[in-house]
Amino acid sequence: MSSAPDAPAPGPDKAMVLAAGLGTRMRPLTDNKPKPLIEVDGRALIDHMLDRLEDAGVSEAVVNVFHLAEQLESHLAGRAAPRITTVRESERLETGGGVKNALHLFGDTPFYVANSDALLLNGPHPILPRLASCWDDDKMDGLLLLHSTVEAFGYDGRGDFCAEPDGQLTRRPEMEVAPWLFTGVQILHPRLFEGAPEGAFSLNVLYDKAIEAGRLYGVMHDGEWFHVGTPDSLAEAEDYMSERFAGRTYR
Repeated sequence: MSSAPDAPAPGPDKAMVLAAGLGTRMRPLTDNKPKPLIEVDGRALIDHMLDRLEDAGVSEAVVNVFHLAEQLESHLAGRAAPRITTVRESERLETGGGVKNALHLFGDTPFYVANSDALLLNGPHPILPRLASCWDDDKMDGLLLLHSTVEAFGYDGRGDFCAEPDGQLTRRPEMEVAPWLFTGVQILHPRLFEGAPEGAFSLNVLYDKAIEAGRLYGVMHDGEWFHVGTPDSLAEAEDYMSERFAGRTYR
């Protein structure tokens, strides 16, 4: 598994935050509020992620919106940093289609992509600078932040990936449990989208392409990760944050 060098290189200064989902498993909380605006520890999920990006030196963030888009646009308008550009989707484009739809805003250099509901705590090293320090443009088209499948809060799946010692990724074998799950945080290079499908598609299509080419890698997250997918898992994350930080900011 890839590990950070002693002197981290500067990371991407642009990012995309995926916020166009319907949040169906979080109902009824998402009937009248988009999931990214649901709060944990007194702060909207999307602001937790934008705080991480701001701390990592990201100056510009693109946020795609769809479900109850006006609420998200109004909320984001009040944020000073990073500078936010919202892209409203007229139809749901899924993760891959959503990023491809905004690809023209990122130029030709790697950029962060993060789920708006990815809730992570720093370990010994800050999350995004550590991820960026492991990026190798010569051999990577994608670099995913991974977490131990068996140690994730609120997660009961089988995991997503297996990894070679150098971090190169392969898919979980069918009917088996993989050691690593994808946290929803990553660095992608625009070249990964060459020949990508039109319209709606999952980023998994491009992960498979990168795996086939030997150009998808992973870094293990060394702090906590919360799967905030249902009201029950939201309550678990809230309880943990309240107990650990007792009103103090975790940034």
